[in-house]
Amino acid sequence: MTSPAATFTFERALVWFRRDLRLFDHAALHHALKQSRAVFCVFVFDKEILDRLPRQDRRVEFLHACLMELHAELQARGGALIVRHASAADEVPRLARELQVDAVFINQDYEPQAIARDAAVAHALRAHDIDMQCFKDQVIFEKNEVLSLAGKPFSVFTPYKNAWLKQLQFESSDFYLKSYAIEPYAARLACSAAAAVMPTLDELGFEPSNFAELKIPTGMSGGHALAENFFERIDRYRDARDFPAVKGPSYLSVHLRFGTISVRYLARRACEAARLAADAAGAQTWLGELIWRDFYFMILHHHPHVVAGAFKPDYDAIAWETGVRADADFAAWCEGRTGYPLVDAAMAQLNRSGYMHNRLRMVTACFLIKDLGIDWRRGEAYFAEKLIDFDLAANNGGWQWASSSGCDAQPYFRIFNPITQSEKFDERGQFIRRYLPQLARLGDKQIHAPWLLSPMELAHAGIVLGQDYPAPIVQHDVARKRTLQRYAVVKKVATDAAA
Repeated sequence: MTSPAATFTFERALVWFRRDLRLFDHAALHHALKQSRAVFCVFVFDKEILDRLPRQDRRVEFLHACLMELHAELQARGGALIVRHASAADEVPRLARELQVDAVFINQDYEPQAIARDAAVAHALRAHDIDMQCFKDQVIFEKNEVLSLAGKPFSVFTPYKNAWLKQLQFESSDFYLKSYAIEPYAARLACSAAAAVMPTLDELGFEPSNFAELKIPTGMSGGHALAENFFERIDRYRDARDFPAVKGPSYLSVHLRFGTISVRYLARRACEAARLAADAAGAQTWLGELIWRDFYFMILHHHPHVVAGAFKPDYDAIAWETGVRADADFAAWCEGRTGYPLVDAAMAQLNRSGYMHNRLRMVTACFLIKDLGIDWRRGEAYFAEKLIDFDLAANNGGWQWASSSGCDAQPYFRIFNPITQSEKFDERGQFIRRYLPQLARLGDKQIHAPWLLSPMELAHAGIVLGQDYPAPIVQHDVARKRTLQRYAVVKKVATDAAA
């Protein structure tokens, strides 16, 4: 007895890949394949985004490598990846008409510019009777899926986390963490004459950086290898994550950013590890980081004003340092010339690799804002340019946390001391020596504050302060007092508003 022929909602469909560069557990691709007789795939190198980037950009190189693997995997299944270099808002509707598809399938993006772009694409498609299907894929819970008992969005993380975990168990975690299968329907992948050879970096307007030397695992295979390695040591995550010289983090942030790995898969594995491990603290702590990621996406959705201003509007009244001195201090911070070794080593890591350890993101951000008195938005923009794993929601949330202007941020009077942070999290100076070799001969206790050493001690280490390594551009104790004065305006605004 033969099974009945499949029935399809759409004859031809187009899946537009964006932040979801994989062929497994992919919501939009799964639904397109289930509902359509033939499914085409496209990625657009969007000129609206790329034209604003520097000519050397590691993100473009990472993305290019991921797309090469995605294209090869599609070809192995009888499909192909159509790659275009154009304005996505124009090219996707044009390609949809060219391929004569009935629907375009996408996964939801939560950034304001992306939302506006997708709305424009949907409008253009509707004019030609082409449907737009949108699915949740890059988060576990989105928008209004986790609300307070009063039905309001959360603005504090801990109650959000508790509600998130409760919601996960409401219908059992399998309901929210289930995988969207691709292989059973892969025969419906279609190949088109529109599929072109992948453009080179040069054709895209870019030139190679040091990306190849970094040996960052790329694509689905790279994300999978990193995940498997991390889950072998996840039980140590809570204790190891804050020490930059230790292999503590998962290093999966860039793969989550570009969707070469599924957040559902990672959350599912973390939940399994939390249930099965003898010490569940590591897995629970890392699951908490995935929840922070959802939290910041939710904040961006409900409060898009955070892109340009403070989550707490009162903090926009702060008068930041400006002028020649502030610009010089900002340049010193960007280039790792502040005279504070842990800060400078962290900035060297960022500039050389496009990555910065999470503890150091907090340290360097707090130093820029509360030691140098410089607007957090300048630091946020610098990270946005340099980080390969740059994600608007997380980057903005982290910077607003450091500046005390965000939701559930650190209190404004909590000001990291860069010396004690260095002594606590890089006690033996291993991380500092890796990125500041000119300080390598200093002792473990000396390396955190070279300016406190005697001329004889510096000479013994072969260091001339101000020549081999800079003197501090600011004194922390003095800067702390200025910061408390600077933030006093926030209390005054709140008092005036209440009067």
